[in-house]
Amino acid sequence: MRPLYDVLVIGSGVIGSAIARELSRYDLRIGVLEKNLDVCYETSGRNSAVVHGGFAYDTGSLKAKFCVEGNRIMGELAKELDFPFQRCGKVLVGNTDEDMETLKCMLAQGEKNGASGLELIDAERLHELVPAVVGKFAMFSSQSGILDPFQYTIALAENACRNGADYFFDSEVTGIRQHPDGHYLLSTSQGEFVCRWVVNAAGLGCKNISDMLGITGYNVIGSKGDYIILDKRTGPLLPMPVYPVPSNTYMGIHVTNTIDGNVIVGPNAEMVSDFTYYGVPQENMDYLADSASLLWPHIHKADYIRNYSGILPKWVDENGVIQDFKIEIRDDLAPRAVNLVGIESPGLTAAVPIARHAVSLIKEREKLRENPDFNPCRKGIVRFESLSLEEKAKLIKENPDYGEVICRCEKVTKAEILQAIHNCLGVSSMAGIKYRTRSMMGRCQGGYCQMRLEQMIEEELGKKETEILYARQGSQLLFGKVRKEA
Repeated sequence: MRPLYDVLVIGSGVIGSAIARELSRYDLRIGVLEKNLDVCYETSGRNSAVVHGGFAYDTGSLKAKFCVEGNRIMGELAKELDFPFQRCGKVLVGNTDEDMETLKCMLAQGEKNGASGLELIDAERLHELVPAVVGKFAMFSSQSGILDPFQYTIALAENACRNGADYFFDSEVTGIRQHPDGHYLLSTSQGEFVCRWVVNAAGLGCKNISDMLGITGYNVIGSKGDYIILDKRTGPLLPMPVYPVPSNTYMGIHVTNTIDGNVIVGPNAEMVSDFTYYGVPQENMDYLADSASLLWPHIHKADYIRNYSGILPKWVDENGVIQDFKIEIRDDLAPRAVNLVGIESPGLTAAVPIARHAVSLIKEREKLRENPDFNPCRKGIVRFESLSLEEKAKLIKENPDYGEVICRCEKVTKAEILQAIHNCLGVSSMAGIKYRTRSMMGRCQGGYCQMRLEQMIEEELGKKETEILYARQGSQLLFGKVRKEA
């Protein structure tokens, strides 16, 4: 018999995990229900990984307000939660008179929104910042930055977990009904859960959950964007993200440096109704490369190491116009249910302010006692490759497993892999280890280390080879032995 939860959060992307962390500041029994086998498997991990400045959103909107606030506090969060973040800046590059007028309007809007560090720069300054870029002028946003969306979401989730939140993976919510006593009964693929409060942070599934709560009428469409990942040797040519001058609803195909030294190209934007298909057609890759090369002419097929795509859940009105974030409690339809709809970009940047706002809605209706044991800090896995020779030698002396490299491309050691396998969330998929350590994310994409990781998961967790999943249910790496043992 499962306990009565004070709050059940549906979804463990960056928003759900940020909400779980904020809730764990209070004396509450918190559960997080996630249909996938780990956090960050959908929109939160499939994006450009940019910390936006807050200038691209309508003044007075929640998107603008929470983006500016999220940008402001990201450095503090990175220190507390020990995830990589770099405030490298960003440029929006233009060439025509029309481009200049658009950038002037965007700068003015950004200043009204409270964004800082914005300025128009000429070609000379632009090429000082990004020598390889093609353009006549730009708007420079010095406070924009980049992070690792996997590490960020994992950090939020692990901190919430350490502060008492229970995470339930492979637990898709299939139905919600309210008892006469006001409690919610949530039916899932892993059984039933009962709670006093529900939070809909389901991302791509937000409309379905909203409908289950009885809050109907939202039209949520998917905007699918494809990306190309380039080898790290291209990284030194791109010190910050480079964007074209955006349209009203789309930031355009851009090139972005990553926190680990790669370059990503994209995204395009295609409206889709299938929220499960992540394939990247060859013609889309060609289009990305051709378009982005107009800004940054260093995109060559020899440097392609992987592609991926992501889908943004966009709430639109009857005319198809994209709407602001919706964060609400409908006391008339679903009391004690926080409903979040259409949380798309800049959701990654705005996650913690969104979470704090969601919790404030609960606090307006119920007095919450602070958790005296809440600890805002979390320590991540040390990246051995980033250390000095002296620091490496010290770690190897303390733990010889740091002296054995498992992933050659990313220089990931056995000690790091072991820490990832024994993560506090209990995640045991190959992708879960990948996102926690960057193993299998280098040039060879796991050609050398993948089966060594599989064997380590088997040995450490006592699993059979046929039980090891790559990312999702049904994604077994192995289905049995080719040869029978003598």
